[in-house]
Amino acid sequence: MRIALVSEHADPLAAIGGVDAGGQNVYVAALAAALGARGHEVVVHTRRWGQDQPDRVVIAPGVRVEYVTAGPAAPVPKDELPPYMPEFTARLAARWEEEPPDVIHAHFWMSGQASLRAAGNVPVVHTFHALGTVKRRWQGAADTSPAHRVDTERQIGRSADAVLATCRDEVNELRAMGVPEQRIAIVPCGVDTGVFRPDGPSAPPSGASWAWDGAGAPGGGRMARVLSIGRLVPRKGVDTVVQAMRLLPRAELVIAGGRVDDEEAVRLRDLADGCGIGDRVRVVGSVPRDEVPALMRSADVLVTVPWYEPFGMAPVEAMACGVPVIASAVGGHLDTVAGCGLLVPPRRPRALARALKDVLADPARRRAMGAAGARRARERYGWPRVAERTEAVYTQVIDGRLCRLTALGG
Repeated sequence: MRIALVSEHADPLAAIGGVDAGGQNVYVAALAAALGARGHEVVVHTRRWGQDQPDRVVIAPGVRVEYVTAGPAAPVPKDELPPYMPEFTARLAARWEEEPPDVIHAHFWMSGQASLRAAGNVPVVHTFHALGTVKRRWQGAADTSPAHRVDTERQIGRSADAVLATCRDEVNELRAMGVPEQRIAIVPCGVDTGVFRPDGPSAPPSGASWAWDGAGAPGGGRMARVLSIGRLVPRKGVDTVVQAMRLLPRAELVIAGGRVDDEEAVRLRDLADGCGIGDRVRVVGSVPRDEVPALMRSADVLVTVPWYEPFGMAPVEAMACGVPVIASAVGGHLDTVAGCGLLVPPRRPRALARALKDVLADPARRRAMGAAGARRARERYGWPRVAERTEAVYTQVIDGRLCRLTALGG
């Protein structure tokens, strides 16, 4: 099968952790590689954002990235990309007229719009990754999305041959948008369980001289490590974690992602200093992808408490490493973390602090949570399984059959 993946802003080769580089980049790269491993020919189309980028780069057997010139060959915030999408669309149309794929899988709303306009008679599968309606609901006036995003997403959902939802919560949002239920399939994001696994090296501790004993008193060994990893943007709720740390005097917080001089990184450090815990909060910036599993294994618990989350890859990766997870009770976390980790309300520092105290004070509970998370990650979220389920949707739309949520969900 010849498969075209379209990901206009999320280059699978980009460094992870920047404002516009996160889970979608990882998803597209991993899905492409897993589909290639199943014998398919996969081309990932993404916007050229660097002067020195070649036209094509092979990234895995059967998989290559093709850079599409659209606008300046320089980084552009994704919410400022719409003016360049007509050029992106025209170049895709010309490319596919010359060599049509069997199926197109678009990622994010701008890719969906471009793909549907350029596809001709080729079927289009779409994954939103994030919905404008949800973003507007939570961010309000702070939402920088173009005004037409929500209407465009409705059109995409009603026009695509199939829409892949990454969790059950997203299905409800899609139904409310008027997306036909028979064209929705639940296919989650995945994790590389060969890399993210419980055994393996761990990053070194900070060298602090206390251990968590549940009562806040100094003890032997090391300080408990709480890890937050992901893009540094306000909606990820890392400030909630910082505020919760005030109530955990014998634990440190490591914040990974973005750059240490990003506006959000500076805000978080200032918040920690203002809370009097600056010496226990470390903002380390972006961590190379191959070092993430060791960092996760070094943590006593991973915390991720965004205001909203379409799926959330970091908690699943931590689960695969056998690390206990505390997450906000939103979006994909309701499928992935519920039952093997702890869920807390978003933007509630005291509730988070209580959960952290309970988990850090109980080594047996941490071990049980870690084992349950690793088991779930292996059983449900390995990339070979995700690629197989995605391929099943491709086959249906190529054959002209609609997806059935009951058959492909779960």
